[in-house]
Amino acid sequence: MSVGTDSHPIGVFDSGVGGLTVLKALVRRFPEEGFIYLGDTARVPYGAKSARTVERYTLQVASYLVKREVKALVVACNTASALGLAALRQRVTIPVQGVIQPGCRMAARLSRGGLIGVIGTRTTVASGAYPHTLHFLDPALRVTSLACPLFVPLVEEDWVSHAAARMIVEETLRPLVAASVDTLILGCTHYPLLKEVIAGVMGEKVALVDSAEAVAEEMASHLVKGIVRPAPPGSQGRLTYLVTDVADRFQEVATRFLDGVPVSHVEMIDL
Repeated sequence: MSVGTDSHPIGVFDSGVGGLTVLKALVRRFPEEGFIYLGDTARVPYGAKSARTVERYTLQVASYLVKREVKALVVACNTASALGLAALRQRVTIPVQGVIQPGCRMAARLSRGGLIGVIGTRTTVASGAYPHTLHFLDPALRVTSLACPLFVPLVEEDWVSHAAARMIVEETLRPLVAASVDTLILGCTHYPLLKEVIAGVMGEKVALVDSAEAVAEEMASHLVKGIVRPAPPGSQGRLTYLVTDVADRFQEVATRFLDGVPVSHVEMIDL
């Protein structure tokens, strides 16, 4: 690969629409780049599947994107990053970026007292990937993990501004408030859409770590060396959207995730 000359797109994938928060951050950071986003909507959510199944799905999706000649892969799914990333890196030769390590590194930098909370799906929390990574970075960190299974449906049903959202978030996060964490990792790509509500519950002294922003920052400093291509100011790369089921529903939800930017065409594929 020649530095700065590769015009192939970057592949971004998730089990559904949550990874669009990562795509949005990447497009904002690298507007001249082309991206292919693949939502495995026929098999969503990965967060309720076994580790073996998540690994298999991750490899299948990645294999498809490699055939589409992507030059790098971003696993924009916490569950797939926790359970499928290691196997994926052994199978492909292009750069691969997950969401867990960038989020952990940012949290370790932001934490003032070493008390870090992690919220995610049941499968992500059960994997122990976040505490393992955080303790690798700093064994002195104290980590409290909490599964928040009701947060994803709140986001996908567009209830983020509903009074019920505040009540559910407040009740769910009680253990983290009691633990007096000073930093909270939003360990699911849906959760940034609830950031305002979560911040209101946790209080202004708690730093929130958005994995999407952490991934974009990390790609800017590490992954994209020799990959990102220069482009004239104001240019815009092509965005391609792929799903494995229910394209119409994806378009509707995706527009919310992308801050109202319409998704005009979605291609249905078979893995």
